[in-house]
Amino acid sequence: MAIKRNIQYINKDFTELRDSLINYARTYFPNTYNDFSPSSPGMMFMEMAAYVGDVLSFYTDNQIQETFLQYARQTNNLYELAYMFGYKPNVTQVALTNIDFYQQVPSKLSGSTYVPDFDYSLLIAENSSVISSLTPSVSFLIEDAIDFSYSSSLDPTEVSIFSIDGSGNPTYFLLKKTKRAISANISTTTFSFNLPEPYTTVNINSNNIVGILDIIDSDGNEWYEVDHLGQEMVYNSIKNTNPNDPNYSSDISNTPYLLKLEKIQRRFTTRFINSGSLQIQFGAGNPLNTDEEIIPNNNNIGLGLPFEKTKLNTAFAPNNFLLTKTYGIAPSNITLTVRYLTGGGVESNVPTNDLTTLLGSVNFINNNLNSSTANTIFNSLAVTNPETADGGGDGDTIEEIRQNSSANFASQLRNVTQDDYLVRALSMPSKYGVISKAYIEPTKLSSISAGESQSVLDLYVLSYNSSKQLTTASPALKQNLITYLSQYKMVGDSVNVKDGFVINIGVNFDIIVLPDYNSNEILTKCILALKNYFAIDNWQINQPIILRDLYILLDKIEGVQTVKNIEINNLVGENIGYSDYAYDVKGATINNVVYPSLDPMIFEVKYPNLDIQGRIVSL
Repeated sequence: MAIKRNIQYINKDFTELRDSLINYARTYFPNTYNDFSPSSPGMMFMEMAAYVGDVLSFYTDNQIQETFLQYARQTNNLYELAYMFGYKPNVTQVALTNIDFYQQVPSKLSGSTYVPDFDYSLLIAENSSVISSLTPSVSFLIEDAIDFSYSSSLDPTEVSIFSIDGSGNPTYFLLKKTKRAISANISTTTFSFNLPEPYTTVNINSNNIVGILDIIDSDGNEWYEVDHLGQEMVYNSIKNTNPNDPNYSSDISNTPYLLKLEKIQRRFTTRFINSGSLQIQFGAGNPLNTDEEIIPNNNNIGLGLPFEKTKLNTAFAPNNFLLTKTYGIAPSNITLTVRYLTGGGVESNVPTNDLTTLLGSVNFINNNLNSSTANTIFNSLAVTNPETADGGGDGDTIEEIRQNSSANFASQLRNVTQDDYLVRALSMPSKYGVISKAYIEPTKLSSISAGESQSVLDLYVLSYNSSKQLTTASPALKQNLITYLSQYKMVGDSVNVKDGFVINIGVNFDIIVLPDYNSNEILTKCILALKNYFAIDNWQINQPIILRDLYILLDKIEGVQTVKNIEINNLVGENIGYSDYAYDVKGATINNVVYPSLDPMIFEVKYPNLDIQGRIVSL
């Protein structure tokens, strides 16, 4: 009869396994082997078995550990786990800065007034670069073209007098453009494909890869990057012109592009294999035999459910109605040209006035020019960065990958809270129009119709005009916003995009100046402080005016003895250049706080040079 053996399963390291084997031999083979000295042959085999067990135990534990995001230590495994959670790790971080572009233009007479001659305006091509003078290997990319002859609220051209003649008349004007730039270079590579292969992949091997700029095939078709190959709808833009959409073409200056949702077949997804290799994966479909058009098929209902012959009380996954044979098409007998960005890093955080060399195509918008004057204008082009570039750094650390993956999985790129909608509205790409101010709240109960869901939100928005003054958003801008939010909102949410209300105000104040101080100089400093305080960038919808803060602000200015009075006035009337909405400022002031109305509104000092006035008074 077989003897029942007592086997220990909890021993894992070398010492525990060896001791367990010795104890096992002594217990079950006491007469067969009893030499347990370190140099005996039996101990050699026992220690070898313990060694193998220890190694196997280590790798088993290590493999289990590497399957958990919070414990994994190997970078490749962390990348894979991050993608499982829907997060794409960063292998580099680019620096951002604003770059100012300057050029001179001659003056010309228009009637009796000297104005800039925009025939001498320069056009800088898109994707131009500006090089650092201290670190020539660092360059900053400007994606958009720079046209000095064009000015709008999205892309203003600042004009100032550069030089005058003996009579005080302008001879040259200075034009200024400001563009956002990132520390990146454009690199290009090509891939050729023969017969289509499902889910084919190619790799780009380089250091500091930021991402894919675009992919164009040899037939001129563009391929679109998606988060996953099952994503068929992508954002696409068309020029805001009358032939494309006559309903919105009147607002081309503030909304140059219209945002559209488009179903596409040519798509790809990317993932970093490691810090120096970016993998591009394409779809599975044969371009000659695609099944991309979604047609609900009732034969697919209940597909994969082997139980329940009756389907009356069975729950079905919605995607059973939307089964297709492909996840996009695979490249076939074609060459793809891939442009990708590289750059970033700590060295890209350059100081102010360091970006001074422009690399890019520069031309005049008009060719019929005086050659001598044109040469002077061409040489007047200058660039610089008025602020330090920041944000550049190395890629995600191991801990950052863990934390960012967990955060991304929780959000799932969906608007869950009201603040999520605000962030999405304010982050819409500028070429579709800029939402300058936004405020969201649940629709008031009095406005909800009978039977209507209470998950209705009212999103109030405002934009800027060319003078950076608040104005209502155009129909084209609001339509672009609706399209943009449609891919992020929860299925049960309804969002109404509405116009916010602008209340124009003026500020009058009285101060007493200390002896031995220049009254005009102190008054100028007070007015400048109030201009900065009421700068529209600092104000949000439904933000109250706290008069106590204004008193403290003026009291801090050197030379001010006492602030005697501060008064907020409502300025109203379109015929004099203000908002048409009146507001009872006095009635809305309680305990030195001017409260906003129940309807979402924002206070604006529209003309700071005129609407902020102060006086020097005596005790």
